[in-house]
Amino acid sequence: MASALAAAAVLGAGASGAEALTWKIKGAGFGHGIGLSQYGAYGYAKHGWGYKRIVLHYYRSTTIGKTPSRNVRVLLRPYQSSVRFTGASAACKLKLASSKTYSAVRKGGHVVLRNPKGSGLRNCGKVLSATGGASVAMVGKGSYRGALQVRPSSVPGKVNAINSVKLEDYVRGIVARESPSSWPLNALRAQAVVARSYGLANDVGGNGFDQYDDTRSQVYGGISAETSRTNKAVSTSKLQVVKYKGKIASTYFFSTSGGHTENIENVFIGSSPQPYLKGVKDPYDGSSPYHRWTARISQSGMQSALDDLVRGKLRQIKVVKRGSSPRVVRAKLIGSGGTTKVSGPTIQFRLGLRDSWMFFKKLK
Repeated sequence: MASALAAAAVLGAGASGAEALTWKIKGAGFGHGIGLSQYGAYGYAKHGWGYKRIVLHYYRSTTIGKTPSRNVRVLLRPYQSSVRFTGASAACKLKLASSKTYSAVRKGGHVVLRNPKGSGLRNCGKVLSATGGASVAMVGKGSYRGALQVRPSSVPGKVNAINSVKLEDYVRGIVARESPSSWPLNALRAQAVVARSYGLANDVGGNGFDQYDDTRSQVYGGISAETSRTNKAVSTSKLQVVKYKGKIASTYFFSTSGGHTENIENVFIGSSPQPYLKGVKDPYDGSSPYHRWTARISQSGMQSALDDLVRGKLRQIKVVKRGSSPRVVRAKLIGSGGTTKVSGPTIQFRLGLRDSWMFFKKLK
């Protein structure tokens, strides 16, 4: 989610001197537009909705059920020459001093545990698992519940640092990073249910890990991300997930809808339609600073961003199809040398806009 904030820098960029700002783009929303709108959930909670009602509004034809507990393996840092850690009382069947700092390095296809002075203690085989106490801290990264695992990576001589953590502790490390902890508890509970479901439904199948700790999966901060309110939201929705036809649903979520969410096939072009990922009305996200926005981009800026897609000089953008919301699905770029068909999300990405809910006007 947070990575989209970088796009905001593009929106204010203007032209100087004789080069006037010639394109005005009116838009709404922030994010891909699929599934739960976080600001929309905030609005519904402020209007007295319970978290289950909020969740089921965004994912139609679904139910909320429970899932068994399990461990989730989260990639913290890939391709490390060594991993230094503290707080562990055991690793590789050895007792450790939790106050001291140890390290793990690769030797061939195995991982070797080193003592605080750098001498080898034990060949741990293909996995070093450091555990003990309330948490284990990876030096330079953070503190985590569960175990710190170190495994050989796909790069010779390098290792991956992975946090193997119980499902509920994983969700605790996500909720406050994805929603402000000051928000109503029912909005935070909705976020917890959706984060839990998304993580279980979207295993990335990595080299010894299931999830990334960033926006490629969900933003996960370990213990440092936790707050008392977000932990309460997790505990009071314990092990609850969204299900569609008995299976855990892929519960996409995003920041701001602009008043209406969107069908998955209209945003992730080429995706199959999903009955529970259809656009729905979202009337209460007006508190978001991105509910409505305007971008002004110079002709040269538009030309530069879209250059390889435009035949000649860009003259007009003609929207051919909009989705269940006004998000652009397909458009034509009309240039001096001909017309090109392009998807709405492609235009959004090229122009650095917050959402594909876009209306274009070329100023005189």
